[in-house]
This record gives sequence, structure tokens and C-alpha cells, in this order.
Amino acid sequence: MNPEERNTDVDSKVVLLPQKRLGKQMHHLPLKQTSSCNITTIASEESDECVISDESSQTDESSICETEYRNSVYLDYNATTPLDCEVLAAINQALHVAWGNPSSSHEAGINAKTVIKESRDQVATMIGASAEEIIFTSGGTESNNLVLNSAIKHFWNSYAKKTSEGMITNDSVRPHIVSSSLEHDSIKLVLEYFRQQKIADITFVSPSLETGRVEVKDVISAMKPSTCLVTVMLANNETGIIQPIAEIGASMSMKNKERAESGELVAYFHTDAAQAIGKITVNSETLGVDYLTLVGHKFYGPRIGALYVKKLDKENGAALYPMFYGGGQERNFRPGTENTGMIAGLGKACELVTRNIKRYEKHMRTVRDHLEKQLELTFPNGVHFNGRLTGSERIPNTCNVSILGKGLEGHKVLSRAQKVQSISYPACYWNS
Repeated sequence: MNPEERNTDVDSKVVLLPQKRLGKQMHHLPLKQTSSCNITTIASEESDECVISDESSQTDESSICETEYRNSVYLDYNATTPLDCEVLAAINQALHVAWGNPSSSHEAGINAKTVIKESRDQVATMIGASAEEIIFTSGGTESNNLVLNSAIKHFWNSYAKKTSEGMITNDSVRPHIVSSSLEHDSIKLVLEYFRQQKIADITFVSPSLETGRVEVKDVISAMKPSTCLVTVMLANNETGIIQPIAEIGASMSMKNKERAESGELVAYFHTDAAQAIGKITVNSETLGVDYLTLVGHKFYGPRIGALYVKKLDKENGAALYPMFYGGGQERNFRPGTENTGMIAGLGKACELVTRNIKRYEKHMRTVRDHLEKQLELTFPNGVHFNGRLTGSERIPNTCNVSILGKGLEGHKVLSRAQKVQSISYPACYWNS
């Protein structure tokens, strides 16, 4: 079964992701919302058009694995997605036939190692990278922490070398990192800790109030001679606004040439692409990044992740230093016996994105635009779309909307929407 249309999500106000369809049956398209409207959208096999309905749609065990919630509307897809049934099949198959330790040289181990190699190829293909540039991790938080800690270590290694060569003499210098105020906590809180502990100097660039994006010139002007890393997310999980990563990458490339010629340290560039993959085409080379974080459970895969590292372990490649040590897996960059089943699932999710991204993107945008039109018709002059800003583009699944009026705060509205599974703030902010 090939996936058709799907659903995605964001974490505030209203979010949606077109769900895939089977045969002639109709399936609910979850629409994330934190407002008082209760909208169910369904799509037919014959048409991409959506209609408003209060009818319960049929479900099928072969659809995306979320049949437990057939009587409610799930609107939290930027927090997590259900497993695609093809992903679940790949996981089950790997656990059944590739259960051996990938480091072992016997048949069971070789089977597991083969599955991991295939999955690494699938991840790399999806983002236009080579397999040698992909490291499997436990998820986005680990990948982001790997990048941030590697940047600090690389700064001090480079600083020591340049000091011995007489290029840097300021003993009070500290590494400097540029980021945005939009980042996920796995970036923001680490950087705040670095600043608090005087590990590094940090500059958070605020987005433009007009576009919702960080401006390229503001990012570049924030760089200092001691800047070792710039990290900006590709798409925001709440507004859906896509940040100008390719433009920042191109400007940084020119800036780094100047820095190298003058003997300054070259700064690396990282993007957390967790919310963009599976919704728009993401290509590491086109973006001009040295590191890219991806997370499986944001695009119908399992809860593991991967990290792209440009020219990893090669001359002039981006630096990566392990955060812990062990059996030497992942070329010693991320030791620990590999989770073969979940890696197989991540590879399959990436393969599905590579095969279907144009169709996914088109359908998600059609459904999202239809939802926004219906909201405007239902609540004339009573809704405000927070991510719809001049000069910006959004990932196609995300609609962030406020319903205007006294007493219509998101959490109050949701408390009365008994069949809506959503929250009025990003899931990562909730401390259970």
C-alpha cells in the first residue's frame, strides 16, 4: 500500500496534516486548534477537496495507526505523529529477522547491520546527503546537544592551535554562538546554560515583527571573531513560518571565506529541521548547512532521530565530538548498541517522504487553505491567523489561528471541546 495524503501538525492555535486515504473510504483529517471552532475535515478518494462534516468517518486497520482515537479529533501533529503502517511493518520485520547485534560477525549480526546500512542510505537520500554523513541518535534533543557541545570543543581545539601559531592572543576570549529566539528548548536551554556557566557567549536574534523570520543581515551582523556556530531552526513548530536558512547559509559561506583569509575561526552552521521534514523538500546541500537535525516521529516514523554532519570524518568536514564513550558504534561518534528496529522504521519513513513529498505537500496545503477559508466564513472578522505574514512562507500543514473575543483563550476553549485532542502551547513546554 502506497501512502496517499497525510496529516501533520503544529503546537498552538490550529494545526492540520492531511491524512493518507485508502480506497473509497473516508478518514478524518485531524485539524489542530486552540479556538472555539470544532471542525472535522474529510477528503474523498475522487477529489482533494475537503468538506465540513459532523459525520464520523470509517476507519481501517491498514490506515495510519491511530484507530484508537476514532471518536475524537487529534490536532497535535507537530508534537508527534502516529506510525505509518508501512513504517510499522518495517519495524516488525526488522525485529523479526534482524534481531542480532549489528557488531557481531555471524548471520544474525550481519542481517542487522544490513538493515542499518539500508536505513542510513534512505535517510541520506531524503536530504540529498551521503550515507557517511548520517549518524543515528535517540532523537532531536540528543542531535542538537551533540552539535552544540561539538562546536564548543571545536572552538577550543582551534583556539589552541591558532594561539600556538600566534594568531590569537586574547586569553579572555570565549566561544560565541548565534541563535534565534524561536528555537526549541533543546537548543535554547542548552545555550542559556552555556551563558550562565560562562561556557560561551550567546546572542539570540529576534525575528522580524513583520515577517516572523529572523533576518539574514541580523544573523550575520551578530557574528564575532569568536563565533563558532550559528544555529537557526528551519521551520517553527507554532507558526509554521520557514526561516531563510539557504540565504543565511550563502551569506555565512562568504563570511567564512573572509574569516579564513584573515586568520579567524570558521563558524559552523546548523539547522534543526525537525518540523520541516515530511512537509517540504529539505536538501542539506541547497541549504548550505554543516549540521542538520531530523526527528522520525514528526513525519510518521518512530521516536528516534538522525544527525547530518557535512563531510563527517573527512578533511575540512564539520567537527563532531562524542558526548559519551562505549563500544565504538556509529564510528565512535555515538556509541551504544544500535536500535535496529527503530532505525529500520526511520529509514522507511524517509523513503516514503522521498517518494511522495510533492503529493504530501500539495494535499496538506489544499486542506490547510480550505480550513482557513472556512474559519473566515464561519467567524467573519473574528479570527486572526498568526503565521500569515507578508514576506514569509509556512510549512503547508500548519495553521496558527486565534479566535478573537473576551474569554476565548485557547485553554478555555479546548476545555470545552471534549472530542478534540490538542493543547494551546507546544508539547515540549509541558513538564509532567
